[in-house]
Amino acid sequence: MRFISYEQADGELSWQEMANALEAGHKLERAEIGDLLLTKEDRSLLSRGAWIDGVGLALKSVTVYPENAAKQPPEPSVQGAMLLFDSQSGALSAILDGPLVTKWKTAGDSVLGARLLARKEARSYLVVGAGTVAKTLLQAYREVFPDLETFTVWARSEDKARALADDMAKEGMAVVVATDLAAAAGQADIISTATMAKEPILKGAWIKPGAHVDLIGAYRPDMREADDDLMLKGSLFVDARETTIGEIGELMIPMAAGLFDASHVKGDFRDLCNGAPGRLSETEITIFKNGGGAHLDLMTGNMIVRKLYG
Repeated sequence: MRFISYEQADGELSWQEMANALEAGHKLERAEIGDLLLTKEDRSLLSRGAWIDGVGLALKSVTVYPENAAKQPPEPSVQGAMLLFDSQSGALSAILDGPLVTKWKTAGDSVLGARLLARKEARSYLVVGAGTVAKTLLQAYREVFPDLETFTVWARSEDKARALADDMAKEGMAVVVATDLAAAAGQADIISTATMAKEPILKGAWIKPGAHVDLIGAYRPDMREADDDLMLKGSLFVDARETTIGEIGELMIPMAAGLFDASHVKGDFRDLCNGAPGRLSETEITIFKNGGGAHLDLMTGNMIVRKLYG
């Protein structure tokens, strides 16, 4: 049994490799999955399990304490670990650092969604939010979409947005800080939202024809980032129906209001990775909900182990 730390593995991985592993994983048998979510106000304990014969079994448990980022010195908002079991013997084969798996799974999920749905001519990218996930998204989109020319960040705290832009400059990446979200969203070809919003932060009226919207932040039934207008005017895709419909407020809240039903979801990764059509026109707005299910954690953990140990 191996313990794989963040420091040991992070520098050995690539985003193209991660997206490829997730795409390949969805061509295998459908995963059996199960989730447990416990909450106290804004704090959460999220435990997710998945089983794919030939790949393995995984159980990841993480805590989410949003207030940790404001502590002095700051502490991680997300902490945890993942257990990886052998599918043949059931033996525990590895324990992986939770933030390592979450980082590579989350942004890998989003760039695969964009690779399948965004226009090939996309040249401008906007990330809404300025936390750890936002930084990872900038890194991932830069690698997977080398034709992107403009990278922009907007956050409720302009100071945090500027700090992120300064941080990326140290990596040789120029990031523009937007002060007007509506204007920035209206110009972007690809938009990612990575916030802890409970009320919609991104409006359909702002989004231009042909844009791709990547919704990441909402992971609880009481959370959402896109308004009703956007959810109705765009073609909606998810990473997995079973971990988004009936699980996440982004879909649950408008469905409860009678705005649409489950048939509004045009496809998920299992469909898209096995030949189902995605974007149908250059003017179509595509919306992708990143739900981040345990089967994605399993595929990510398996990729990390194979990368390090063959």
